[in-house]
Amino acid sequence: MDSNTLNQAIESLAQHKDKWARVPPERKAVYARGILTAMVSSAERAVSVVSAAKGFTEGTPMVGDEWGSGPYSTVRNLRLLATSLEQIARHGAPQLRPGVVRVRTGGQVAVEVFPLSVSDKMLFSGSRAEVWMEPDVTSENLLSHMAGFHRQKDPKGKVALVLGAGNVSSCAPLDTAHKLFIEGQVCLCKMNPVNEYYEPFMAEAFADLIRDGFVQIIRGGTDVGDYLCQHPGIEEIHLTGGAATFEAIVFGGGEEGARRKKSDQPRLQKRVTAELGNIGPLIVVPGQWSKADLEFQAANIATQMISNTGFNCNSARILILPKGWPQSQALLDQLKAILVGLPTRKAFYPGAEERYERFTSINPSAIAIGTRQPGVLPWTLIPDLDSADRNNICFKSESFCPLLAQTTVDGKDAAKFLQNAVKFCNDVLWGTLCVCIIIDAKTQTLLGDTIERAIADLRYGTVSLNHWPAMGYLWGATTWGAFPGRTYQDIQSGIGTTHNAFMFDRPQKSVVYGPFRAWPTPPWFVTNKKAHKVLPKCVRLEANPSLTKTMGVAFAAMGG
Repeated sequence: MDSNTLNQAIESLAQHKDKWARVPPERKAVYARGILTAMVSSAERAVSVVSAAKGFTEGTPMVGDEWGSGPYSTVRNLRLLATSLEQIARHGAPQLRPGVVRVRTGGQVAVEVFPLSVSDKMLFSGSRAEVWMEPDVTSENLLSHMAGFHRQKDPKGKVALVLGAGNVSSCAPLDTAHKLFIEGQVCLCKMNPVNEYYEPFMAEAFADLIRDGFVQIIRGGTDVGDYLCQHPGIEEIHLTGGAATFEAIVFGGGEEGARRKKSDQPRLQKRVTAELGNIGPLIVVPGQWSKADLEFQAANIATQMISNTGFNCNSARILILPKGWPQSQALLDQLKAILVGLPTRKAFYPGAEERYERFTSINPSAIAIGTRQPGVLPWTLIPDLDSADRNNICFKSESFCPLLAQTTVDGKDAAKFLQNAVKFCNDVLWGTLCVCIIIDAKTQTLLGDTIERAIADLRYGTVSLNHWPAMGYLWGATTWGAFPGRTYQDIQSGIGTTHNAFMFDRPQKSVVYGPFRAWPTPPWFVTNKKAHKVLPKCVRLEANPSLTKTMGVAFAAMGG
C-alpha cells in the first residue's frame, strides 16, 4: 500500500477523532452491537476460511478451536462491552452486582466478574473469575477507577494504530474494540500478513464505523507497519505479537536499535501497549489422584499444549511437576497416550519449523509423537529438564509450536512445593502473561489460604486454577494482558490490558477458578468429539442469551 493512501487514511481518522470521543455511550453501544450482529452473521463463513488456512479438517472437532477462539470470544466480549456502555449512559459507570467486591487480606480489592448469568452458571458449573486491583485501589474508590475515559467532561480523541495478531482471528477485532469503546480512540487496524485473509470479515463487522470515519482497516507487511508506527499522525499503538516486534517498533533494528534499548532511548515518543506472549507454566500440585483424575488432567494438559496447533500466547510451554511425586510418570504416560490418538496438524505459523529445530536440537531428549512431514510438526515433549539449568532455551524463549517441556521442583509437601514452583515461575521463566495451577479438591482444602497466597505471589496477568488460562481471554469480563510493571527495556509479555468489559482502570491480574474435574467434557478440550457442534451453539447463545439456547448447548454438550 502506497504512502499517499496511508496518509489519507490517517488524515481521515484525525478529522473524526474528536467527534468519536464525544459520541455518547448509548450510541457507542449501538455500534458495538452492530459489530456483534455482523460477527454472528459471518461466523460460519469466517470459521470455514480460517480453518482452511490453518489446515483444520472441515467437519471435525479441531474446527472447534476456531469457533472458540474466534467468534465465541469476540461476540461475548462485544456483548459485555455494549452492556457496560448502556449502563454508563444510564448510571455513569458499568454496574457491579451486589456482593461481588471483596477485600483480600492486606487490603487488595477483588471483584467477581464471572459468572454473570444463569447461562454462565449452568454451562461453567463450579467456575468463577475475579479481577484483582492494584494495591492503592480501595472498595471506597473502586468506582472512580472504572471507565476513566467516559468520566471525562470534554474528552479529546486520538488516532490509534492496532497491529493485529496473525495466530488468532479474534485478536484484531477485540484489540480494535478495546481502543474504540474503552479508550475512546479512532483506529487504523493493520492486519497481520499471516491472516490478512480475515480482512473482509473485519471490514464487514466494522462497516458502520468505517462508513462514519472512525475505523480504517488495511493490509501490509513490515514496511507498512514501520511507516505507520513512525507516522506523526499516529498517536498511540497497540500490538499483539512478539517481543522482538515490539522492540523493533520502539527502539528500531540493528546496532542502532540495540544502542537505543541499552540507553533507554525509544525512537517513538508515543504510548505503545502490547500483549507479547509467554512461556506458559502449568504447575501440578501433588495429591492422590484416581485413574479418572489422571485421564481428565492429561486431556486438560494436552489441550493447553496443542489447541490451535500450539500457536497461542496462552499455550502451556512448561509442565512443572513435584519432585518425587509417585504419580508423575502415570500422568506423563497418560498425556502421551492422548497425544498419540490426536492427528497432527499443519504448522501454519511462520518460523515454527525453525523454532522446533532449535528447541529440539538443544534438548535431544525430546520425544516426538506422530510423524513429522513437510509443514507438519509432531506433538513433542521434552521431559526431565533440570530446573537448576536456568539458561535452558525452554525457560528463556517461547517455542510457539506444539512443544511442551517438563521439569521438576522440590518440596517436602504440597505447600512447600507450591511455594517453590511460584518462585521458579517468577524468577526463572520468561513472561508474565498467564499461568495455570492444577490441584485436586482435597489438597486444595488442606492447603487453605496457601492457595490464595500463591495466586497473589505469582507475577502474571492471569492466574488460573484448574482451567486453561485461555478462559481469562475468552470470558471478556476478565482482563487480558501482562502483569503490571514491565518497562520498554524489559518488555517480556507486554504493557497494558484488553478485553476488560467492566472497564477497570487499575487492574493487577485476573484470577480464574475452575473445578478439578468438569462434566461433561469441556467443549474446548482437544479430546471433545463434539466441539465443532457445541461451540457454534455457544456463539449464538452469547449473541442473545436465553434459557432455551442454554438448554440447547447443554444438551448438545452431552457425550462430548
